[in-house]
Amino acid sequence: MRDVCWRCRRPRLVCYCALLPSLPTRTRVVLLQHPRERRVGIGTARMTHLSLPNSELHEGVIFEEDARIIALASDPTTAVLFPGGDADPAGGPPVRSLIVVDGTWWQARKMLALNPRLASVRRIGVTPRAPGNYRIRREPRPECLATVEAVASALAALEGEPARFDAMLRAFEFMVDRQIAYQAASDAPRRRRRAQAASPLSPLRPYLAAPSRVVLVDGGANSGWPEGAGAEGPLAGGADDPPGADADGPRSELVHLVACRPSGERFEAFLRPRRPLGPSVAHQLEVPEHRLLDGEEAGAALARFRAFMGQDSALGAWGSFTADLLAQEGLGRPPSLDLRDLCARRLRRRPGGIASGARALLAGDPAPRGSGRAGRTLGWLEVVFARLLDLAGEEEVAARGAA
Repeated sequence: MRDVCWRCRRPRLVCYCALLPSLPTRTRVVLLQHPRERRVGIGTARMTHLSLPNSELHEGVIFEEDARIIALASDPTTAVLFPGGDADPAGGPPVRSLIVVDGTWWQARKMLALNPRLASVRRIGVTPRAPGNYRIRREPRPECLATVEAVASALAALEGEPARFDAMLRAFEFMVDRQIAYQAASDAPRRRRRAQAASPLSPLRPYLAAPSRVVLVDGGANSGWPEGAGAEGPLAGGADDPPGADADGPRSELVHLVACRPSGERFEAFLRPRRPLGPSVAHQLEVPEHRLLDGEEAGAALARFRAFMGQDSALGAWGSFTADLLAQEGLGRPPSLDLRDLCARRLRRRPGGIASGARALLAGDPAPRGSGRAGRTLGWLEVVFARLLDLAGEEEVAARGAA
């Protein structure tokens, strides 16, 4: 398994973190990343987010009920950065928040079509000062730049000092050059590369003989407070805030965690919130509010989970949400398996929710493996993982027979 940088999520050999600047901005940059784009190793949304302390990165397709996006969409100082934007950055109210839709041209258009609130927000476009340098991806139109290029150009127009924002492009240029160099140097036969790519469940092969090395996990978060809730509210900041919390925007904190191994070992913890509990969190997590408020201290719960994980385990989850929460809480980035991604690869289409994905794979019926929504999800994870392992074993047998 390749050694991957937990911060930029790139293999260590092509890690670009040393080239990332930290650029304070007046403009809050809010990146909305299509889930498929997150799996693209040469994407630049995370690179942009890491370069700008005053930024947020959200993954999803539909944000119509997202409290944060609702608040931004109703603010006249918010604008959406979009190719062919119908407003000049200098026109209208000053832009204090810039929403950036990260995805392919088709994905970005689809996201706007599915989010009427977002589509109604003022749009701004940028005129490239130079041709885009995204030589490892094909863009459909000249004004379609890589996300990091588009954000650097927009901030230069909104805040001036173009040379300062050019610093965002150093890591991007390094990534492009390295990718081209590796492609040119690769001497693997194309047929072999295609055969490897044709095996959608190859990430499961290391666990066929030892499935209990995978810890299946799901979690719930205390989130949903709007920006600027007030000095006495949940965003006031302070020594007890979770990692990554500040007064500039909402942060999620882990409050419910369930996990199990295929061998039958189980784990569950309620983590006492370090900030006031969001008004609908208990309802969304389907657990009694008192279970959250009376939960154990976060450090103790996470120490128990580290002991449950052990030294040689991988995380298995549906998507990246729980892994991101655990990383924010200081767990780091252990090896992980995104079962939603593996399900999509096997089905060759988006699986939808975990229940529909399990049924499409012809997985068995689950039993809850903990409290609330997370416990129900964990049950589905268990049957999905078992089914994917069976399919990966069948692929392995077929590959050996073909050889």
